[in-house]
Amino acid sequence: MKLNIGVIKGDGIGPEIVTEAMKVLDRTGEVYGFQCSYEQLLMGGASIDVHGIPLTDETIERAKASDAVLMGSIGGDTNTSPWYKLEPSKRPEAGLLKIRKELGLFANLRPAVLYEELSGACPLKEEITAGGFDMMIMRELTGGLYFGERKTVEENGIRTAYDSLTYNENEIRRIAVKAFDIARKRRHKVISVDKANVLDSSRLWRKVVEEVAKDYPDVTLEHMLVDNCAMQLVKNPKQFDVLLTENMFGDILSDEASMVTGSIGMLASASLNETKFGLYEPSGGSAPDIAGKGIANPIATILSAAMMLRYSFDQDDAADAIEAAVSQVLKDGYRTGDIMSDGCTKVNTAQMGDLICERIH
Repeated sequence: MKLNIGVIKGDGIGPEIVTEAMKVLDRTGEVYGFQCSYEQLLMGGASIDVHGIPLTDETIERAKASDAVLMGSIGGDTNTSPWYKLEPSKRPEAGLLKIRKELGLFANLRPAVLYEELSGACPLKEEITAGGFDMMIMRELTGGLYFGERKTVEENGIRTAYDSLTYNENEIRRIAVKAFDIARKRRHKVISVDKANVLDSSRLWRKVVEEVAKDYPDVTLEHMLVDNCAMQLVKNPKQFDVLLTENMFGDILSDEASMVTGSIGMLASASLNETKFGLYEPSGGSAPDIAGKGIANPIATILSAAMMLRYSFDQDDAADAIEAAVSQVLKDGYRTGDIMSDGCTKVNTAQMGDLICERIH
């Protein structure tokens, strides 16, 4: 089986961490009987340097022709990079927003996993985090308040701003279906987050999610108001499996969840469209201050590659093997600098990739 993967190495530490993810994918393919075919694509600052713009039409078409896209980090130092002397539409991050739109990536998946070995980096009490936790936040990415009509006007001499929160049932249904499908690959539990005690959009959200749930009798559905969910994330994060949210709630809750995992260098993410196509990337930035030094943590990108195998290629066993290898490396006491603790062995970017490859069986 050949997996056709578009690769956007990106800027800053992007090329270093993506190289390690590709190394792990190749090793996993040797064990599980598939072959990765990579097509290198330019986006962000790397594209500006060559083409003068952060994303070309050719890159978009080549990305669409791939089965999935693996991406590193985009952007540079906003104070010193010449990229940020350009108008906003030509800066590196503009390419990221455009490719999400062009590829129809409406479903954002952000796992929040606390490995027991990294529990000391978590700001929560030890009795709450003992044994770690593992949740998936499923955020609707192209609708809601961020994409509704907005305006600022003066009414009777008073400046007044309007933002419209709009969802139709089709937008809700497609993200709900993704959430239930993913729950079937996990622990078969969905908690849908809304504000149905106040908002009409949330009442429609809840109704449509309940309709979708009827097609998934093996998955448990619960509803939770967003303010309660924010509290529960720090009170009892272990209760969550798949969290299904609209755009703004998901933006806020995923950031909260990322804080309680201890290190952004461990956080993978994926954005999916209505097919199995997805764009997979680490949640962290390009960290230009450490680029080229070989000290970046590649684990988030490696875990993003595991998500790609699971959700775009249905290679669940291979994804499990990568995640187990990461866990084993941490148990064996190896750390990059950002997650280093007393008694552990410090390794560089390439060494971490090698160690994970060695543990894939």
